[in-house]
Amino acid sequence: MSTDTLIADRIEITDLFTRFALLLDEKRWEDANTVFTDDVAVHSPRGGELRGIDKVVSFMRQGEVDGQHAQHTTTDLLVDIHGNQATVSANSLVYYYRDGQPPHFTGGLRLAATAVRTPAGWRIHEQRITPAWTREN
Repeated sequence: MSTDTLIADRIEITDLFTRFALLLDEKRWEDANTVFTDDVAVHSPRGGELRGIDKVVSFMRQGEVDGQHAQHTTTDLLVDIHGNQATVSANSLVYYYRDGQPPHFTGGLRLAATAVRTPAGWRIHEQRITPAWTREN
């Protein structure tokens, strides 16, 4: 794999995680296919093991709270690419707030994922979300 291809893949995978955070923040559930494969598997303490994009989207919709917003900040991405598959890890800070108010709840998460190259670009095929800490403000 050429250096240019490797760099382009790393940038696209980093953008993938940014798109995932924005999808969550903006509650754009209809765009889940721009982030996940159809047969995605997500593992989290709140949702358990969810398999398939429809179940993941349904779970995200159920988590909505009237008047509450979230801001996800993803940092420290590590990307290890092997052909058409990549292992990715990152930290995520999540701030929950209401319009015009400071966050009332914050949390730190550890993300571990497998991303795959598809005809439409890189997508998350499997993701494990592990809470590191939470704080009620």
